[in-house]
Amino acid sequence: MNEMLFHAHILTLFPEMFPGPLGHSLSGKALERGLWKLTTQQIRDSATDKHQTVDDTPYGGGAGMVMRADVLGNAIDAAKHRLPSGKLIYFTPRGQKLTQTLVNNLSQQNLVLICGRYEGVDERALSEYQPLELSMGDFVLSGGEIAAFVLLDACVRLLSGVIGDKDSHREESFSDASDFSGLLEHPHYTKPPFWKGLNVPDVLLSGDHARIREWRRKEALRITQEKRPDLLIIY
Repeated sequence: MNEMLFHAHILTLFPEMFPGPLGHSLSGKALERGLWKLTTQQIRDSATDKHQTVDDTPYGGGAGMVMRADVLGNAIDAAKHRLPSGKLIYFTPRGQKLTQTLVNNLSQQNLVLICGRYEGVDERALSEYQPLELSMGDFVLSGGEIAAFVLLDACVRLLSGVIGDKDSHREESFSDASDFSGLLEHPHYTKPPFWKGLNVPDVLLSGDHARIREWRRKEALRITQEKRPDLLIIY
């Protein structure tokens, strides 16, 4: 495999869920063109009993089931053998929140993504393998697969050749580029110039690129102040 090729390897109880939405639009076209690689691994294949048991009741009591450390450990060992360079990630509400800065970093590495289920996984597996724990936000999902879709979509769109215009990322929300760094993105307009009594701002029709850029910066600041003032604290 080309060492420069972004490779995501998924540990999951539901490999049939992939590529799912990642097989469509930009990420899907990039997958077809060989700009990145996606492989899956059934965690249940690492179970050692005839029923392929992957979970059990929690010690100490409580609701739900917990994914077994021995089974997950076997799966991780197999994944590390298949993709030795892969950065190990586990999706959990207690993890570090995903940010664009982190996405920028992870898009430059191969990834092994652990998609948990049930009430979580045995803490000993996390202690042993020390994955990067990631959260999509302050809410709970049924499993890590949806989180994997989110992370991979965010990473793949940054890969070379996926988006035609190499400058498309520069003025996006949370971009670190130029004087829009850390701000939400400015408003966008296209044809028609008049719609339901609403006009496209005159400055965007002026052809004056310096004025347009200044307007976009001011609008980015205004929208950030209105919708995410917390971002301006660190801006």
